[in-house]
Amino acid sequence: MRYIVSDIHGCYDEYKKLLAKINFSEQDELYILGDVIDRGKNPIKLLQDIMNHPNITLILGNHELMMYTIMKRMAVDITAENFDKHLTLDDLLDYNLWLQNGGQPTVEQFKKLDKLERMDLLEYLAESSLYEVIQHQNKRYILVHAGLGNFAPEKDLSEYELDELLNERVDYSKRYYSDKHTFVVTGHTPTIYIPEWEKPEVYQKNGHIAIDCGCAAGGRLAAYCIETKQVTYVDKM
Repeated sequence: MRYIVSDIHGCYDEYKKLLAKINFSEQDELYILGDVIDRGKNPIKLLQDIMNHPNITLILGNHELMMYTIMKRMAVDITAENFDKHLTLDDLLDYNLWLQNGGQPTVEQFKKLDKLERMDLLEYLAESSLYEVIQHQNKRYILVHAGLGNFAPEKDLSEYELDELLNERVDYSKRYYSDKHTFVVTGHTPTIYIPEWEKPEVYQKNGHIAIDCGCAAGGRLAAYCIETKQVTYVDKM
């Protein structure tokens, strides 16, 4: 079976409970639509667990991008030759913005890792996907963290910019692809903020499947199964 989860945000216990609930095994596949870090209690432990599962694919989220770009700069050894020019004011402002967006637990736990563990995590993020496409029977599922900003039906997925994939939110009131067998599967926008839905449940309408049910904010963690179309939930503990 193939499952899709999104926006775990450090909720390690809920993640493990969800895997147990769907009986996730080595024969299954899990796609995570980004934002596994920040906000929750165990972001680094969660990221390491995901990294060590060959049958789990991480699709980059905006929080992973923040972590990667900032920690790649800050994890470098400071020397007499680079101390006065290594970090810029923009670097420090980006770091502060990340902390304001829930990055504190990630920073604190990242600092406790040894140098090799830090480099392994950053390399893993650098190699993560920006999107994935899954086929099942006659259906096509486009998996991406936030959406397809500046959408055009003729636009190839490889033509979208980082910001369009990782930050720009979906307009769930509009069908993007005229083909009713094509679905855009997203996280990033908690389902409680989708107009006329406003509940922590997976949203399925207009060719969209939105699966961020706001676990870190007291909602739920959801797993959508491609083959069965069933949704499994775990409430925030």
